[in-house]
Amino acid sequence: MSVLKVIEILGNSNISFEDAVQNVINEVAKTVKNIKSVYIEDMQVTVNNNKITEYRVNTKVSFGILDE
Repeated sequence: MSVLKVIEILGNSNISFEDAVQNVINEVAKTVKNIKSVYIEDMQVTVNNNKITEYRVNTKVSFGILDE
């Protein structure tokens, strides 16, 4: 039987939404093993002088619980 845990993580980037999601994965991977998927719950941008200045994502990261 497979059991997964889900945590909600907010990420950002000055480059793109894809980069924001990769930043989430990079940070979570520092303390969590066995990441299975990332669900993007919400996306938004900040704008300054009619230009996008930051991409933001609200994600849910799922990972397997390790049996020891």
